[in-house]
Amino acid sequence: MFKVNQDYLKLPGSYLFSEIAKRVKEYSEANPEKKIIRLGIGDVTQPLCPAVIKALHSAVDEMAEADTFKGYAPDLGYEFLRSTIADKVYKPLGADIDKDEIFVSDGAKSDSGNIQEIFDRDVKIAVCDPVYPVYVDTNVMAGRTGTYDAATGLWSDVIYMPCTAENGYAPELPVNGRDGLGKDNRVPDIIYLCFPNNPTGATITKDALQDWVDYANRIGAVIIYDAAYEAYISEEDVPHSIYEMRGARTCAIEIRSFSKNAGFTGTRLGYTVIPKDIKDSDGNTLHALWARRHGTKFNGAPYIVQKAGEAVFSEEGQRETNEQIAYYMKNAAYILDGLKSAGYTVSGGVNAPYIWLRTPDRMSSWDFFDYLLKEANVVGTPGSGFGPSGEGHFRLTAFGSYENTVEAIDRIKKL
Repeated sequence: MFKVNQDYLKLPGSYLFSEIAKRVKEYSEANPEKKIIRLGIGDVTQPLCPAVIKALHSAVDEMAEADTFKGYAPDLGYEFLRSTIADKVYKPLGADIDKDEIFVSDGAKSDSGNIQEIFDRDVKIAVCDPVYPVYVDTNVMAGRTGTYDAATGLWSDVIYMPCTAENGYAPELPVNGRDGLGKDNRVPDIIYLCFPNNPTGATITKDALQDWVDYANRIGAVIIYDAAYEAYISEEDVPHSIYEMRGARTCAIEIRSFSKNAGFTGTRLGYTVIPKDIKDSDGNTLHALWARRHGTKFNGAPYIVQKAGEAVFSEEGQRETNEQIAYYMKNAAYILDGLKSAGYTVSGGVNAPYIWLRTPDRMSSWDFFDYLLKEANVVGTPGSGFGPSGEGHFRLTAFGSYENTVEAIDRIKKL
């Protein structure tokens, strides 16, 4: 009789957002007269911008003609999109990234969950705490996280880097990293960083990120840098890319998304940058390994979606997507100011579309979730779902409509 992969059975409970959806569905069915406002999942609500829609229509028309029809996409993605990304994203930052180092995919979530496949099973990972759940869960599936302690929410073989109010929600170098068993002085092989951060909305300065790059090169680690929210950065000293840092080409992989900067959550497009300079201890290049994996397991994002992605970088596309980003950040400002005026301890919402708040009266994260759902009919995300340091915190997203955002915060202020 067959057996399933035992590592999958180690995963505790259900995926965070699946559990949220389950609870909201149950409450909604029991209370159909209630208007529920969802500020939990980070899904956009504004339609795709006109420049993107125009490009989609044009690409669909091409697919209707034999001489312009497109089948499977090239392994790395179409050159027109990769060249545009290299020229419009990285060159203005002074980052030396070649188009052939850019791998187009169907989204940042897939890449952040799959990139761990090319590393040895025994590598040690370091993650921020709180953390985007995909980073840890996919390493659990790969069998490299050890055992789970339900009481603490910690995996024994993971190096956790606490991100709390005391350190500005930015991790410290894990020279004395702790893990689920309280071990010290462990050296990570893979370091996951996400800035602007999901879920806390925190950022990192250029000097601090340079320290991370120097540290990774010194110990021979790889940084997996999730820059999905870089379009929301408003402050000058916050880096848009890790490749703005000296030495990043030898230690950093960067993952980016069209979902949040251009509203492609339902269209699906992203890309991962792997410089050819990153090599393991035996001289194997990660670029070649990811190319092998990409070509074997992925048949390319659709042509029409890649043409839509190219349109994002047009003059018209940039103006229109920047207007959308401003719309969401207006929501973020309303949430931030409204919660502050109501006496909540809050952060984020300046360089990111997420607001991180401390739950009142020492409520647990899930108790506050249930309280907010039942008393205000507002959905957010429990901080404990992002890791042990998220307990006692809560995330709200600015991706709702402005009208719903105002109504939701006004409801919370009346509690």
